[in-house]
Amino acid sequence: MPVRVVLPDGQEITARLYARSQVPGGWLYDVGLPTYRNTDQGQVEAAEYRVCVEAPAHVRPLDGISYTDVPTTRLPDGIPDTPTRRPAGWVLARLGNSRGPGRAVLHAPDCAEAPAGVPVLSLDQALAQAEKPGVRLCTLCGAAHELDPVLHGFDDGFDHSVGTWA
Repeated sequence: MPVRVVLPDGQEITARLYARSQVPGGWLYDVGLPTYRNTDQGQVEAAEYRVCVEAPAHVRPLDGISYTDVPTTRLPDGIPDTPTRRPAGWVLARLGNSRGPGRAVLHAPDCAEAPAGVPVLSLDQALAQAEKPGVRLCTLCGAAHELDPVLHGFDDGFDHSVGTWA
């Protein structure tokens, strides 16, 4: 199914629409963008680059095309179509008075395990704390999921041999 995709520089190109999914806060469209690639034999061949883009910001319908047959996944009833956002920042829970391993834990401010009445840290402050020995990242609130890639890089889970997510 053809669809118009808006590129980051404002250009619009015709792409192939494979599917669309409703997500909290909007829609994602799975599209195939036309491109070229080099073969192992040094030739250039037509190819397609698959990517999910946000609609309607990056996708436009083409006049005269019906999109009713495009595979569409909607949010189940009862799930809000707008995401709930957690409070910004991070908080540090100090554990006991002694020094040593596991003496503090970084949490999101709304984590059930986060201490009340402590200062909220910026991302830079939280990262500086996370690098100290004895500071752990909470797995309950997602602090570990959000901060660990920033601390240790984003390459985990990326299979460089094939160029796709492992």
